[in-house]
Amino acid sequence: MVNEMNLKEYISFTKDRVETRLPEVVKALHAPVNLKESMLYSLTAGGKRLRPVLLFATLHAFGKDESMGLETACAVEMIHTYSLIHDDLPSMDDDDLRRGKPTNHKVYGEATAILAGDALLTNSFQLISEAAHPEITSHMKLQLITELVKASGTEGMISGQVADMEGEKKQLTLDELEYIHLHKTGKLLGFCVKAGAILAKATPLQQELLEEFSKHVGLAFQIQDDILDVEGSEEKLGKPIGSDTENEKTTYPSLLGMEAAKEKLQYHVEQALLSLRQAQIKHGLLEEICLYIAKRDS
Repeated sequence: MVNEMNLKEYISFTKDRVETRLPEVVKALHAPVNLKESMLYSLTAGGKRLRPVLLFATLHAFGKDESMGLETACAVEMIHTYSLIHDDLPSMDDDDLRRGKPTNHKVYGEATAILAGDALLTNSFQLISEAAHPEITSHMKLQLITELVKASGTEGMISGQVADMEGEKKQLTLDELEYIHLHKTGKLLGFCVKAGAILAKATPLQQELLEEFSKHVGLAFQIQDDILDVEGSEEKLGKPIGSDTENEKTTYPSLLGMEAAKEKLQYHVEQALLSLRQAQIKHGLLEEICLYIAKRDS
């Protein structure tokens, strides 16, 4: 079935698969109703689900059963959602809207929003540890949890967020800007490709090439994000345009100029595709996703 889909259908299929499973995970928890409602409010707020798409597409590239990645994909979405809830808080980015809806703390209050984020983070690791697919070994689960901690924790997303906050109202260098985006956004995107490679038992060389692929995809994703903050549609993005300028954040367009930012985007796309083609896998779907990320309008 998957082989007959175009990319739009594949993304929709993946979204449905993940968005069916996520509420089941939260509703099964023994926890206060208000906490679970807060968790579900942000988990079910929509989004492209690009992280699960990358994970499933990596498994597809190795000819593996994509359902192997379902629990890990949901765990990643739980962590991504927790990070968005916390990013939106008054002490962080102080945003009122997320995907066209009031942010979590605007609906449930700051304390519950913080705890909902904490709950999503911690339960994500439990979800991986309890994955029941017969091909997933205990060693694979340990590898997945270890890599997810690195990607989302102190050495990954959190360091990127700290650097991002410290960089506000400052003129950053290109290296400083890339550090922020490689960690804040790129590490979790990269984990999804790495997770697929772990589950597929990829060779060390394939894992190395796929890591290089995902690094460039992550930077391409962020550059396009920066471009959309200037040229995008508020209706499609579900958030105000120009928020980076308002918050005095260094972006690729503000640092390099719009034309050079677009050239940088194209460079990272080309490097991502080069690494992908060298991995000697069925790379067509991953290639399409890379191009989609670079051309998306939301």
